Amino acid sequence: MFLLLPFDSLVVNLLGISITVLFTLLLVFIIVPAIFGVSFGIRKVYMKTLLKIFQWATLRIERGAKEKNHPLYKPYVNGIIAKEPTSLEEEIKELRRSGSGRALDTPEFELSDIFYFCRKGIETIMDDEVTKRFSAEELESWNLLSRTNYNFQYISLRLTVLWGLGVLIRYCFLLPLRIALAFTGISLLVTGTTVVGYLPNGRCKDFLSKHVHLMCYRICVRALTAIITYHDRENRPRNGGICVANHTSPIDVIILASDGYYAMVGQIHGGLMGVIQRAMVKACPHVWFERSEVKDRHLVARRLTEHVQDKSKLPILIFPEGTCINNTSVMMFKKGSFEIGATVYPVAIKYDPQFGDAFWNSSKYGMVTYLLRMMTSWAIVCSVWYLPPMTRQPEEDAVQFANRVKSAIARQGGLVDLLWDGGLKREKVKDAFKEEQQKLYSKMIVGSHEDRSRS
Repeated sequence: MFLLLPFDSLVVNLLGISITVLFTLLLVFIIVPAIFGVSFGIRKVYMKTLLKIFQWATLRIERGAKEKNHPLYKPYVNGIIAKEPTSLEEEIKELRRSGSGRALDTPEFELSDIFYFCRKGIETIMDDEVTKRFSAEELESWNLLSRTNYNFQYISLRLTVLWGLGVLIRYCFLLPLRIALAFTGISLLVTGTTVVGYLPNGRCKDFLSKHVHLMCYRICVRALTAIITYHDRENRPRNGGICVANHTSPIDVIILASDGYYAMVGQIHGGLMGVIQRAMVKACPHVWFERSEVKDRHLVARRLTEHVQDKSKLPILIFPEGTCINNTSVMMFKKGSFEIGATVYPVAIKYDPQFGDAFWNSSKYGMVTYLLRMMTSWAIVCSVWYLPPMTRQPEEDAVQFANRVKSAIARQGGLVDLLWDGGLKREKVKDAFKEEQQKLYSKMIVGSHEDRSRS
């Protein structure tokens, strides 16, 4: 037993030296650069290396599939229906013409009209442009992540070995490193904002609060190996305004807050999130609501109006979609944040799915599972565009203003602009949408009847 003591001592010493070296490297190459907002370019080299590996893997799959005469991809099932942008009246007119041959100005209801609504219903089920916005994007090439390999049928031994090596790197090296960084960033955020919160209000407190938030968010960004490209920084949101952005992931917050200063808006939570919120609000006037207050639209509007009217307070960060969309589209913006008359600073965020899927499907994954998937991805790569500020025009209502801002974000981010409410992710279609189609058909029939009476 005593003969093993020197060996045990050697192991302990080596372990201690390894931990010290790892922490020193972590401090020197990640934490300190994050504090000062500088980068050594390591992440960009890492990204370029991954791109070369992905390209090689894709070429290897294509060559192997061709040699063995295997289909490379499974059939892609989304978007199989080609639909022309025509109106209800035009389509029923064509249906009648090809069927009974009777003209559209015939006022009577025709049984063949039913087939139009049946066909539209089946098309919507087969090619639902809402539901497919809440599933992961399909990739054109394999990124060595098994969860994004749904389309590939041919996998070689060489690629399997490469994938296994990637699993070891992601779970045995990157995951512990990222967890350590995330823990560091969150701990510093809670500690720093709590200490700053005890300072008297003034310029010193505001300065320290801004930089504590910024420093901690930058550390958290590095915990995801996030590589972010910011465009048009001269348009960054300013005090007294509202920053609105499309919403793909909960990390949208730290993506934006690692490049600027924002006041957050949200519901008060319990647990760890509640501890973080209580610490943050001591140092900065974030806008937190109780669960019962969130449903009171007038109270929310009043709190937001009071905040933006104070030009000394930070711009509010809001995601008007109200839910996460899968990085392909922008869905309906809730009109609440566009009713208060503040200057709106639109921001477009677009993620590169080659390195990892940033979309959070909250109906399928809990927060812990989602964060684990994020931290075991290769990296989070995205582009952020700051658009010129926009204000509500005299002839616009809140809905029209919201749609104009949404269209600008979709256009800049290369996203599909949809009018559907993201709430359909969990709710049924509102009766108003059904009634709208009924009114259009009724108006068509009644309008034809009136025209015939006048003739």
